Amino acid sequence: MLTLEWVLHVKHYKLALNKDDCVGCQICSTACPKEAMTLVKQPKTSDGKAQKARVDVDLAKCNFCGICDVLCPYGAVKVTLNDEHALPVLEKESFPQYVRDIQVDTSHYPVGFQDWKEACPLGLIIVGASADGTVRIDVEKDRCPCCKVCEVTMPEGVMKVRKFVHGKALVNQEKCPEGCKDCVDVCPITGALYLSDADKKVHVNETFCVYCGACKVVCPVDEALGLKRIGINHTPVRSGAWNKALERLTSPVEMTKELKTKGSKRAVESVAKRLEYRVK
Repeated sequence: MLTLEWVLHVKHYKLALNKDDCVGCQICSTACPKEAMTLVKQPKTSDGKAQKARVDVDLAKCNFCGICDVLCPYGAVKVTLNDEHALPVLEKESFPQYVRDIQVDTSHYPVGFQDWKEACPLGLIIVGASADGTVRIDVEKDRCPCCKVCEVTMPEGVMKVRKFVHGKALVNQEKCPEGCKDCVDVCPITGALYLSDADKKVHVNETFCVYCGACKVVCPVDEALGLKRIGINHTPVRSGAWNKALERLTSPVEMTKELKTKGSKRAVESVAKRLEYRVK
């Protein structure tokens, strides 16, 4: 655990980064408006396996706003005020929250199915029995990046997951070094990246990829791996701060599309209200 503290007369701010849950992705460092969070590439292990990047936080720059807490797909960051979970950007309604749409239907869970521990690559699913003897499935939603692995590996109909980050991951096969699997080593989602036996190159399974960018951080060749986020499902918000963060996480084009969509929705709502007023 990496912990930063800022102690004032009556306020005690704390930022805690769980190194086990952190995957070394690009989300926090990209979204941080103060550039307080940076990624540091780590040397390979003695057996030649790539390691996830380490996240460093500059206390001189951090203002404990909570953006990293809100946007971490894996729930690895927690910001507290006087030991209570407090996120100023949410309290001021300047940032949204991810919409983690995870639905569970235990009626489809077959009796005696024991492979549920393999269903989640992050170990966020626990299957047990309720007090009445029926099946109970608990999911740690705050740490779930919604990769859909559980939906595919669980018996059909048990899990239904909707991704909250949409995008595209591309591997430039001409630049991808043959036999290199650094990105595969650090990818937190089983099956999102794989080394093909046919061409010894890395390929992407878009079904499972959550576009966090952990792979791109460790890729040894520039432009061998490309990542583009094209949309984020989140709760409603009207904020210039969020627009700037969205632009950094996606692109100016995608940010403009969201603004146009918001404008269209507001126009429709305004017309609907006027029509309702006339009817009355």
